[in-house]
Amino acid sequence: MADLDLDVTGYANGGAGVARHDGRVVFVTGALPGERVRARIVDDRKASFARAAVVEVLDASEHRVDEQCRAAAAGAGCCDLSFVDADYARELGAVALSDVLTRIGRFSSDGLEAPTVAALGDEVTGWRVRTRLAVAADGTVGLRGRKSAELVTVPCAAPVAGLLDGIAELGGAAGTELVLAVGSDGRRHIAELSAPTHAGGRGKDRRGRAQRARSARSAPRTVRTVEGRPHVEYTVGKRTWSIPVTGFWQAHRNAPDVYSATAVDLLETVGVTGDVHLWDLYGGAGVFTAALCDADGGFTVTGSDIVDTDPGALAAADRVLAGEPAVTHRGQVAATIADLTDPDVVVSDPPRSGAGADVVDAIVAASPSAVVHVGCDAAAFARDLGRFAAQGYRVRAWQGFAAFPMTHHVEGMAVLTQ
Repeated sequence: MADLDLDVTGYANGGAGVARHDGRVVFVTGALPGERVRARIVDDRKASFARAAVVEVLDASEHRVDEQCRAAAAGAGCCDLSFVDADYARELGAVALSDVLTRIGRFSSDGLEAPTVAALGDEVTGWRVRTRLAVAADGTVGLRGRKSAELVTVPCAAPVAGLLDGIAELGGAAGTELVLAVGSDGRRHIAELSAPTHAGGRGKDRRGRAQRARSARSAPRTVRTVEGRPHVEYTVGKRTWSIPVTGFWQAHRNAPDVYSATAVDLLETVGVTGDVHLWDLYGGAGVFTAALCDADGGFTVTGSDIVDTDPGALAAADRVLAGEPAVTHRGQVAATIADLTDPDVVVSDPPRSGAGADVVDAIVAASPSAVVHVGCDAAAFARDLGRFAAQGYRVRAWQGFAAFPMTHHVEGMAVLTQ
């Protein structure tokens, strides 16, 4: 098919501009609303829509800027909106979030203002405190390409100053990955993850090969300290956590402070007072529990059940929250909470796939007075909130965050009550 000249009229969750050709929707990567672009179809398998990529911008938006991330410009799968003015990128994020809340969550205006998307800090570049790099067969270290196995060695603009220093000379064994992290004390730590176990097996079943590859990636891998220590120290509020270099921590340097403070504010907004028993679901190292225990609001945490599957994070929670009325539980959330004391308040911060029906239903069955729900993916966030709403919980306030500047990713937080 020849390249198409398209007028871009909208913006979709996932970061693509929306155009139409012969009555069919075309999602155009690299295009902004109001632009006219020349685009090449890259996926034409669906009858209802196609996907395309910009070949040339014929009439540019006033919000288009020079690419701020050289790695993305070179094809890395990192900063997909680094060509967009930061304020306008947040506006687009709010459009996408509102769209999925209406279309997937089935929310009407219902007295709520449309969600806005806030910045987590003033920085557009230099905000990322953690990153992961791949090592090629020749020892080259770089980011994986966008939808490609090729490595891009040009440095990304997102990491904080010093995180990537000297990486090109460091090298590594083929197939390994390097995890880099900078703590609140400014020290850099690097760990090497051994290459994934070969998935093995042959055959023409593409889905089977994909399943074997996922299994290989999720299999246990040896960790070797390359620089610094095996643990990183992160400070939030008045507490400091020691987290394995390869363990989970928010990528944006300001996210833990902003998210924990927002959770407290949301609970105060809906008038939570008195003694409360908390469920801190997918709670990791217990940052939300700590924030609520330390809050000067009208409520007091008299007990907290922190549920997660990561033993390293839970061990960190046990250390930091020693002396607080907090108990950690290792296990899948849906199975674990069935045996817990019913909560007054729930904070739920699931992975990108969302909490899902089983967890939402279990929370509703426990009948907490308030739920603070966090969404790492806009569509999953809308889906979870819609299921809460269908069972009698009403969203009282919500907020979006540009947790990954220069990208289309938007995270959300909402507080619900019956």
